[in-house]
Amino acid sequence: MKALIAGASGMVGNIVLKNCLKGDDFTEVVVLTRKSLKLKHPKLTEVNLEDFTNLESTGSYFKDSHACFFCIGVYTGTVSDEIFKKITVDISNVFVDQMIQHCPEATLSYLSGAGADRIEKSRISFARYKGMAENYALSSLISGIQIFRPGYIYPIEKREEPNLMYRISRWLYPVLKLMGPNASITSEELALGLYKGALLRGERRTYENKDIKDLLST
Repeated sequence: MKALIAGASGMVGNIVLKNCLKGDDFTEVVVLTRKSLKLKHPKLTEVNLEDFTNLESTGSYFKDSHACFFCIGVYTGTVSDEIFKKITVDISNVFVDQMIQHCPEATLSYLSGAGADRIEKSRISFARYKGMAENYALSSLISGIQIFRPGYIYPIEKREEPNLMYRISRWLYPVLKLMGPNASITSEELALGLYKGALLRGERRTYENKDIKDLLST
């Protein structure tokens, strides 16, 4: 099978890519990325793009895909509201449009976030924009879409945290783990959930944090 990944250079998308490359489920893996991953693998085709709001030239890469993974995102508080909306909503919608046109029968493992507001009335930009993006994706003709809504994502690999809030959250992770199955998840668990969701093609359309963890045991 063929997999296509957007956001493979990110914390979660990078692990999704590793799962796709090391397993036997996919024989071809295409990644859409702004910067080179500097990774060589016989399965891998890397497509470097400057503008993710214009994917017209990528149609042939979407064609014949069996599973697509949308893992593009941006950290709250690190960019302006305008750019946050562009990345969260506009780029997401363009990606969905390409799937509708070239591989509507493929599964879509879509990385969103806990608290996404599909009513689109939240005063919190993250919730409102994530809800807008989810609504557009769910209203499409894609038959195998699955929305993943993780809580706090604990990064397994060491990194420089984007701001103070994430530094505090990382420090508080042992406490967050005790707050129940909807509070947090590791980057590895989330990536594996996205991967398994693409293969199972279940009836569930939305996976909250607890549901993602339950999926790992199937």
